[in-house]
Amino acid sequence: MTPAMKKKPNAQLLEMLGQMAEGLGETFAPFCEVVVHDLSNPKNAIYAIENSLSGRQVGQSATELGLARIRDPQFPAVIANYANTFPDGRKVKSTSIGIKDESGEYVAALCLNVDLTLFQSFQGAISQFTRTEDSQVHEHLDAGGNPSGRIHARIDEFAASRATTSRSLKPADRKQLVLELKKAGLLEVRRGAEIAAAHMGVSRATVYSDAK
Repeated sequence: MTPAMKKKPNAQLLEMLGQMAEGLGETFAPFCEVVVHDLSNPKNAIYAIENSLSGRQVGQSATELGLARIRDPQFPAVIANYANTFPDGRKVKSTSIGIKDESGEYVAALCLNVDLTLFQSFQGAISQFTRTEDSQVHEHLDAGGNPSGRIHARIDEFAASRATTSRSLKPADRKQLVLELKKAGLLEVRRGAEIAAAHMGVSRATVYSDAK
């Protein structure tokens, strides 16, 4: 079936998709462009567009993806999170959802295009802000009043490095961890052994034994 012969989608379907686009556009404004394509009319495919970040307007033609769906009913219905670009070069993350009629032909599509520019700027700023310099200085800021947080974090980090949890450590691994806690002075703080034992689900006697 050629594009000119394609059956026009139900007007109610296009109206519903337009309402969905409006809701999604308002929810994700101003970062996300939402477009409804009428694939029965490829030369004037854009039925509705919210947050037109690409500069396109209602009545403009279908994209390559829309034309591919028109030609091939077996084309994937959902293509999510693929790399794209706006005309001015901004990087985009796009998702395209094809809509078929009762005969199995694609008649419409709902597409989302997320502008990644601001998010990439955030990512760069956060990366710079959280960067620390290597140093020989080691300092703890809890003033000894609340050592449980440091002990829990050390145990959880060790367990995660072995793809397990604090309560599922193998005896040999647990002994290595306890020795590391001892070397770091974490068993010497007030109730250190008790805190470590509770977090690992063992007795204090087991921690004392592993520390030898």
